[in-house]
Amino acid sequence: MDKTTLDKLKMELSLEAKNGIDFIISAALIWMVITFISTMSSPDYSKSVYVFMIGGALLPLAWLMSKILKTKWKLKENPLQPLGLWLNFAQLFYFPFLILMLIKSPEYFIMTYAIITGAHFFPYAWFYNEKSYAVMAGVISFGSLYIGLTATPEHMYYVPLFVSGSLVVLSGLIGFSFSRKRLKENATDFTKESI
Repeated sequence: MDKTTLDKLKMELSLEAKNGIDFIISAALIWMVITFISTMSSPDYSKSVYVFMIGGALLPLAWLMSKILKTKWKLKENPLQPLGLWLNFAQLFYFPFLILMLIKSPEYFIMTYAIITGAHFFPYAWFYNEKSYAVMAGVISFGSLYIGLTATPEHMYYVPLFVSGSLVVLSGLIGFSFSRKRLKENATDFTKESI
């Protein structure tokens, strides 16, 4: 496959999936719920289990958001489309770290979860041809580490609050980029039709 074909396939994914904005908005909402869970007076272990449970709501919420935003999850003719799902599932292989934190240091569970969440966005910079994913992967991962290491135990809810806010920023960036790409694509199509 040559670079031009690859770029066209990636552009199709970016436009049809709207840069994955349905997942990012859903994740921002989930992390707001996680912020609430983090403010509870329950033991850290219990809060971590609740966070694991609420994380399971991401896919159904993203599916609902895809219906509202009219994004496509499946593009049968695009051979790159299954890669998006594989990139999402890749973060599951980091879950042993989460289980370790849950058992040994539940007070750092939320920070670890936030770092994994942020880091898993990095490959989407290539997938959607969106630098915002790469930048925010670093911002979320290192920002969560910094907050997690400097916040007092009663202020650990700053970590999920930071992640949620970062995801809102990311959704704005990729939404703006999608609009720009769509305008450019429409202009290109208009030029081709005029010739």
